[in-house]
Amino acid sequence: MSARVITEIPGEASRRLLAEQAAVESSARAYPRLTPIAISHGDGAYLTDVDDNVFLDFLTGAGVLVLGHNDPELLRAAQAQLEVSTHGLDFPTSAKQDFTRELLRMLPEAMRNKTKIHFCGPTGADGVEAAVKLCKTFTGRSGVVSFHGGFHGSTQSTLALTGLRASKELPGNPSISSFFPYSYCHKCPLGLSPESCSVNCIQYLENMLNDPSGGTPRPAAVILELVQGEGGVIPARLDFVRRLRELTRELDIPLIVDEVQTGCGRTGTWYAFEQYGIEPEVVVSSKALGGGHPVSVILFDERLDGWKPAAHTGTFRGNQLAFAAGATQIRVMERDDVLGNVRKVGVHMKDGLRRLQERHDFIGDVRGLGLMLGVEFAPLGSWSAGEVVDRVRTAALRRGLIFEPAGRDGCVARFLPPLNLTREEADEALDILAAAIGEVAESAESLRGHLDR
Repeated sequence: MSARVITEIPGEASRRLLAEQAAVESSARAYPRLTPIAISHGDGAYLTDVDDNVFLDFLTGAGVLVLGHNDPELLRAAQAQLEVSTHGLDFPTSAKQDFTRELLRMLPEAMRNKTKIHFCGPTGADGVEAAVKLCKTFTGRSGVVSFHGGFHGSTQSTLALTGLRASKELPGNPSISSFFPYSYCHKCPLGLSPESCSVNCIQYLENMLNDPSGGTPRPAAVILELVQGEGGVIPARLDFVRRLRELTRELDIPLIVDEVQTGCGRTGTWYAFEQYGIEPEVVVSSKALGGGHPVSVILFDERLDGWKPAAHTGTFRGNQLAFAAGATQIRVMERDDVLGNVRKVGVHMKDGLRRLQERHDFIGDVRGLGLMLGVEFAPLGSWSAGEVVDRVRTAALRRGLIFEPAGRDGCVARFLPPLNLTREEADEALDILAAAIGEVAESAESLRGHLDR
């Protein structure tokens, strides 16, 4: 299969469904505004709309579909479970216990025997809420340290942990976080040049937490993404993370690692924290974990388990379909060495993106881990960086590639392809991107020439 666009975007059938959706759904709908299609079906790395256009899908349900659309083994696992049970609250079941064993096997060996699991509601935000509540219960403290550019959910509490300033302007939104600079070296938050950087951003946090007049009380937890997703696909520097781990241990502050987007192999290891050589107290995992079905968990150090019975509940924390498909997905990924594929194809993709960077000076940075990749664009002529990304995204969509923007003002093209992406599919995506970026460069040059006249 390959990408094939045979109509304008959106096509006639898509326009009808999009109009029907707009008439009855809330104004908060997001994805169909940027990618105006109505979906018919998916197959592996490809998505077909109701107008029979075929797209290479580098969004994959916001990173949920790590084996692509409609993997046959996951479908069979879910179908078999449908005939047994679908909803189990927090009762033990064969499907749940099988999934639990696989979850523990995903952890580094040193963590397995001291880790407990809590099943949360179906979303990543539910997991973040549970993680923060657990740490507050354990420490008896109330504040949380978060980082500029971080994203941890869209609920009232998780918005307070999220760096996006617009979320703070909601009426009644609780302000429970202290925000500190994240190691975004392409645009240093402290205004330093790369040559002079000695990870001063973590030094700033160290100073504040150790300063009795610093104004920041010792928090209940520190939460971070090791690769910021919505923030612009920004991997934290190794020194930053290791010094943060040392600091939080020294001050007895639980470290929560939000692996909602990076978990389940996205970065080339089961969890991104493995690549940093640390052990967090709490890991939040969701999105890809359920084989395409909603599930969210926290995995945490057993010493934090101070909850009383029913201290944190949720009706939909017993999704048996997610347990069956998720356990199968882990075993398939092991059998087929999907993590090895992520590392190999991820390097191939990044090399191809860097070749594009060499050809176009308005590509400012190429970064990421595994198959979580981002390209940060610079302004071009009269267009802002966000406008450049929007034009590249639209040009790519017309050629059959779906991806979404991220980062400040949408200046980053973010790629979340299936983790079993083939080298041939990666090359197809790179070819489409090259054509789309070339089209935008030509348009900018043409516009510049017109203005000069």
